[in-house]
Amino acid sequence: MGIYYDFDEVDAFTVAAPGPPGQRTFLLQVRRGTTRITIKCEKQQAGAIAEYLRKVLSDAPDPTDRPLDAVMQLVEPAEPAFVLGPVGLGYDRERDRVVLQLEEIVLTDEEGDVDTEDEADRGTVRLFLTRSQAAAFCDQADDVVAAGRPSCIFCSLPMDPGGHRCPRMN
Repeated sequence: MGIYYDFDEVDAFTVAAPGPPGQRTFLLQVRRGTTRITIKCEKQQAGAIAEYLRKVLSDAPDPTDRPLDAVMQLVEPAEPAFVLGPVGLGYDRERDRVVLQLEEIVLTDEEGDVDTEDEADRGTVRLFLTRSQAAAFCDQADDVVAAGRPSCIFCSLPMDPGGHRCPRMN
């Protein structure tokens, strides 16, 4: 049985990418009290979560406060419980909370069929965020994503500090 956590409230929902640009590992972390769940994700997934959270927040009143920067830092140890797959997002108007469901990636066989045993064992984390927490996550994700390698102006691929072999520059 995969892990399942349901957080009605969280102390923090954050993203970080330890390591030098080009070798970073993107991590999401949910914390409530002494419970801490870390999930490995891709840079694009972190950016997409922030983008969709902003869309949900655009229909709601502006948050009045933001969590402190210290709260938004990754807490060690940060061993990932699973690798992120599907993400669900919604808004609970009655509670004025953003609902986020993070599910473990499901592996497929060579024909592209889902292993039903693997799917039944999939980890899931569901959390409810205040508008302030969601907005703080968006800001944090923007900073973490932007701290990566710059994009090549010709091909848009990431460049290492020493440059890169641009396919458009032969």
